[in-house]
Amino acid sequence: MQHNYLIQNATIVNEGSRFQAHLVVSDGLIQAIIPQGIEIPESVQHFEALDASGLFLLPGMIDDQVHFREPGLTYKGDIFSESRAAVAGGITSFMEMPNTIPNTLTNALLEDKFAIADEKSLANYSFYLGASNDNLDEIRKMNPKTVCGVKVFMGSSTGNMLVDQPKALEGIFAESPALVAVHCEDEPTVRKNMAHYRSLYPQAAPPSVHPLIRSARACFLSTSKAVELATRYHTRLHVLHLSTADEMSLFSNKLPLAEKKITAEVCVHHLWFDDRDYEEKGNFIKWNPAIKTVNDKQALWQALADGRLDVVATDHAPHALVEKLKPYYESPSGGPLVQHALPAMLDFYHQGLLTLEEIVNKTAHNPAIAFQIHKRGFIRQGYYADFVLVDLDHPWKVSNENIRYKCGWSPFEGHSFRSAITHTFVNGALVYANGKIIEAASAMRLEFDR
Repeated sequence: MQHNYLIQNATIVNEGSRFQAHLVVSDGLIQAIIPQGIEIPESVQHFEALDASGLFLLPGMIDDQVHFREPGLTYKGDIFSESRAAVAGGITSFMEMPNTIPNTLTNALLEDKFAIADEKSLANYSFYLGASNDNLDEIRKMNPKTVCGVKVFMGSSTGNMLVDQPKALEGIFAESPALVAVHCEDEPTVRKNMAHYRSLYPQAAPPSVHPLIRSARACFLSTSKAVELATRYHTRLHVLHLSTADEMSLFSNKLPLAEKKITAEVCVHHLWFDDRDYEEKGNFIKWNPAIKTVNDKQALWQALADGRLDVVATDHAPHALVEKLKPYYESPSGGPLVQHALPAMLDFYHQGLLTLEEIVNKTAHNPAIAFQIHKRGFIRQGYYADFVLVDLDHPWKVSNENIRYKCGWSPFEGHSFRSAITHTFVNGALVYANGKIIEAASAMRLEFDR
């Protein structure tokens, strides 16, 4: 059910500026932005009012990379549970990966996932069609206006969907009708490194070997190959979860984002953690690609500032606690992040590393531009009313009691964030307010202006 809202006295952060205004929401859309000092029209004065004095209103985060584990792996997470965590963290739209069971390698299986989300998701959604060595016909048939993109694993990760045949890669890059998103780690290099460290640690290795096994060289070799293929075939390429200083040389800030054919993403955990944290966090920060050195993290920050890195995402990938507590070789890579990504970005604001305007650019505006998402990612009249209210001075501590992931753990457990998401709206419906989830049936399938 749609509601009419009048959000009063908010500080809106949007398109490089911040200003005091009232927001009028009706029929799922932003109907008007009324600067403070202008009289509120009588026609909207009966709308449900929410006083946002002292709060900042931001476009909801658009997360272009999550693993919600449904179908087939729902003991780790599912679309309902993880979308609940997402809206609690200020994420209003997500794009989910194909390494579920079965792997999403056909358009029919893709539509099965959309049907699940139609019933269960609290946030807007899209799903990637997975690539394999032999499903080019399915890729050709996908609709670029209703599907976010094609996901290519150029290195094997959770789900074993490696695409390693040169002709298959060339076909995908040459013929995909939509954006190609890639996971880049060179498989021969990773396997060679694994053999070496298994010889050094035949029984149990410390988690600190993870960035040595899934090394910076493995990342650079694979990312270089993806960029070369995209350049050769004029592919719209989006490189996911970059993690090394060397890879930053492969990306440019010479063009406006809307004109780039090759775009780049960094994830919150690669900006937050570095290899010094393995001693304390162990497998809880075991991700693919690996969290690497302080120098790599600093290079990512520099590239984020100068525009070579376009988008910040989560790579939310929950595993059961019992799985993450296994010894390093047996523990799967990935961790939950959607509930805590935007609070982490706001901590970076408090540390002076990002402005609020930059956070909005990297988490909302730029994903909308890069993926050509229809009428989302901005606070604009006529756009879908996807936005969050944030209290910048509301400290709270991550604990077992307030973690919303189905897996029940977080690498941020014990950390006190300085800011809190107070309200989340999806298509004009209030879905989260002051710690409570409101299960409004408002989420929609994303559309793309391609």
